[in-house]
Amino acid sequence: MDRTRILSQVKRIRLISTELVESLLAGNYRSVFKGPGIEFDEVREYVEGDDARLIDWNVSSRLNDIYTKTFREERELSLFLIVDLSQSLETGSLRSRRDVQNILVALFTLAAVQNNDRVGAAFFTDRIEHWVPAVKGKKHALRLIQDTVSFIPEGNGSDLGTALRAAAEALKRRGIVVVLSDFKTSNYSRDLSLLARRQDVIAVRITDPLDTNYPRTGLVQLRDPETGRTVLASGFSGKFRRQYHEFWEAQRRQWQRECLRRRVSTLEISTDEDPAAKLIQFFRRRRKS
Repeated sequence: MDRTRILSQVKRIRLISTELVESLLAGNYRSVFKGPGIEFDEVREYVEGDDARLIDWNVSSRLNDIYTKTFREERELSLFLIVDLSQSLETGSLRSRRDVQNILVALFTLAAVQNNDRVGAAFFTDRIEHWVPAVKGKKHALRLIQDTVSFIPEGNGSDLGTALRAAAEALKRRGIVVVLSDFKTSNYSRDLSLLARRQDVIAVRITDPLDTNYPRTGLVQLRDPETGRTVLASGFSGKFRRQYHEFWEAQRRQWQRECLRRRVSTLEISTDEDPAAKLIQFFRRRRKS
């Protein structure tokens, strides 16, 4: 599926699937996230029974009376997407991981718009390719979706750690961060920990059936789309298929353990699955937890 067809699909999501976004995504959207917490509202005169720890001594000294801080629950959420643009996302047996990723970006973005929340994104390869600050508004959201579909990266490889670190430094207020990647990279665990300390992080791993089940084929040359390295593989070899399966299953379990340790929610979506249906299932499951 080329970029033009994906953009057409994004437009159809907006025009035809309004009910889907509103009732199944936006309706559960706010309730399934941990939320940004509370924010400062104002100061008022202290009354007996107030928490002494909340006394604003600066204001009290200026006004010659005791004043206390009051807080309110933050109603506005901020959604920030970290989007992997590395070459490995261009692969897939039925459709590319990038196609699935584009649809997910559109669904998350439109759900945020329906809730009048801010949404932004960081696109990365081995560098930060494009940064979109979190802003409200449908026009901004549609531009973000357009960027997702049409942006052509300059870098090669995948440095997820750099993207996570940049987000941790830039996002001052608590919000929701969704990481969209195949996670076929390394050296990002420490940065994921730093980001998850302040943000509600969801790791969305985009997979393909060939990730774990190698087909019965003859001798073929496999090429890494990011490094260019090649290796010979024989699908007729039961030993090779078994080792291939065990290796990628071990990688998957390691990813799940790393996220669990950091209290990062995980969602896996394959290229042969419906992204919207999987996202809805995830929202419902997380709402019950």
